[in-house]
Amino acid sequence: MDVKLPKVGDSADSGTVATLLIKVGDVVTAEQTILELEQEKAVAPIRTPHAGRVTAIHVKEGDKISVGALLISIDAGDGGVPAASKAVTKPGASAPTVTSRRVELDTNDDDNDADLVGPGEEGVEPAASPYVRKVARELGIRLSRISGSASGGRVLVSDLARYVGRLEKAVARAGRHAEEPKGLVFAPVNQDFSLFGPIVSESLSPLRKVIAARMVENAVSLPHVTQFDEVDMSRIEDLRTRFKAAYDQAGARLTPTPFILKALVATLKKHPKFNASVNDVTEMLIFKNYYHLGIAVDTEAGLLVPVLKDTDQKSLLEIAKELASIADKARDRKLGPDDMKGGTFTISNQGAIGGGHFTPIINKPEVAILGIGKTTPRAVVIGGKIEARPMMPVTVSYDHRVIDGGAAARFTVDLVKNLQEFPESEVKL
Repeated sequence: MDVKLPKVGDSADSGTVATLLIKVGDVVTAEQTILELEQEKAVAPIRTPHAGRVTAIHVKEGDKISVGALLISIDAGDGGVPAASKAVTKPGASAPTVTSRRVELDTNDDDNDADLVGPGEEGVEPAASPYVRKVARELGIRLSRISGSASGGRVLVSDLARYVGRLEKAVARAGRHAEEPKGLVFAPVNQDFSLFGPIVSESLSPLRKVIAARMVENAVSLPHVTQFDEVDMSRIEDLRTRFKAAYDQAGARLTPTPFILKALVATLKKHPKFNASVNDVTEMLIFKNYYHLGIAVDTEAGLLVPVLKDTDQKSLLEIAKELASIADKARDRKLGPDDMKGGTFTISNQGAIGGGHFTPIINKPEVAILGIGKTTPRAVVIGGKIEARPMMPVTVSYDHRVIDGGAAARFTVDLVKNLQEFPESEVKL
């Protein structure tokens, strides 16, 4: 009998095979983990619902697979009684299938130019929003070539990005331009750098490939603008000094980040557009009445963004403790798919490493992101006098489809004010 990829999580329908944990000939038990699937920077264990001997393995590490993809075949014998499936299927719905065309587009090294053409008739354009049509027109892409993933075959911005990515892969493999659309120029890097000196080659990890793909899509599909400012952290540093011992006794490190998150939530409540998302299909702006803040964590494997849920409902002490916990889980690669879903706004704090202002890329489908640099003493004018103050650089990148420059400036001004006037009542235990 065959084992296929079930749906993992509420919205995950594909991923990359990170690790195979079995081989042909192994005897497996029901609910035994057979592979690890990397999904949006999280690693999910995939289990077999059947017991028996593995007779064939249909995937390999690095393969990108979707729900319904054939994973392994098992000779169940007398012990192959299916375990209760954990996947939830709506009544009357059939299990999704994966066509050979889709597999070839995503994972086959022998893609040819014909595989890049969608199933629609040439010249007949599918449904798409005016914004998607504008992007496609500027890139020189015919929408009739693209398979839309939304209802009724409607083409989304993400579909455009995936199509461009497949073109780039085809160009890199063929070593030539693979029937690319007019006006769209690629320059794939396939150079022998050893001609110029010693080199060391290292394969990109599945996680790094996911990060790369998402960053390209986010940077290309969203019109980024960045607002810069500075925060006088004198108030925060004073509060940290006074309450550090009490927080240590309570089992929490009182770093600047919990203060920043608290001030950020207060600012988001005053400026709800920054806590919103755009639905590209319905062309509606969705305002969220919850505050799930993504925290970018630097790990050896790459950048991970776990989400601190309901930040507005937590005390400074609770935030400090949970921050330490999710950071440890991220560095140990113990985050599940749901740990990095549902974020409404992201913060990227480089202060512990160093550096000043930088321009972070928005974590789609969010519409803004906050970047924090290292706090350093600088000479500033206070009441007509020059004083040394601990100044922290802040940057806010925002989606210009939703947020205008004036709104971004007001948001940043209020964030700076909330940090510089942080209430002591929020710190007391």
